[in-house]
Amino acid sequence: MGISRDPIFVPGVWGPYFSAMVPGFWLNEGGQSVTGKLIDHMVQGHAAFPELQAKAAARCQSVYAYLNSHLDLIKKAQPVGFLTVDLHVWPDFHGNRSPLADLTLKGMVTGLKLSQDLDDLAILYLATVQAIAFGTRLIIEAMEAAGHSVSTLFLCGGLSKNPLFVQMHADITGMPVILSQEVESVLVGAAILGACASGDFASVQEAMAKMSKVGKVVFPRLEDKRYYDKKYKVFLKLVEHQKEYAAIMKGD
Repeated sequence: MGISRDPIFVPGVWGPYFSAMVPGFWLNEGGQSVTGKLIDHMVQGHAAFPELQAKAAARCQSVYAYLNSHLDLIKKAQPVGFLTVDLHVWPDFHGNRSPLADLTLKGMVTGLKLSQDLDDLAILYLATVQAIAFGTRLIIEAMEAAGHSVSTLFLCGGLSKNPLFVQMHADITGMPVILSQEVESVLVGAAILGACASGDFASVQEAMAKMSKVGKVVFPRLEDKRYYDKKYKVFLKLVEHQKEYAAIMKGD
């Protein structure tokens, strides 16, 4: 979601809506549908998922906390994101909402091997998280091309509790990511509206300033920028090739 003082029309992105989020500002909303479900689908459908479940349960961890720690174990001296150098995912298993607005698009994975062990599952999970972050980068670029200025990301919701998801968004967009001090930040938003309705604050902006706090700032690893720029080129090629394949199959 991005706000602006003047209305900005972004192809493939919803809005602009006046005062929909912050009074007096225009809102655009670009999103990726069912991203959490996509991660579940990729992880739970893998042959090594029963092994992952058993090992995570033995440590009293969620499967995602275990996968994050396993990635740290197998990355050795390299940055964790570099484990997907030859594995790439296009995440539109349920069509594209923004910015392509194409419900016919499908998911894609390139770089699969015959092995199906826990290492392979962890790396596929990582590649899926990265694909979602590349999708965010694509939306941001569309919004900036239309006139928005974006320099910082604010993350909330369930996926923001996953440190790998947060770090990949910082690294892939090249922007710092701010997390709220209150984990359930959507509830804080409801409380802010209630405080305004009760007259405790004169405006939503005043209530926001007093009631919300920055919990953590996650900065991008700028030394990895060249790697993610190359993966982003592959990411864009995936959808380009998918459209070419569809055109071939529809041709005479």
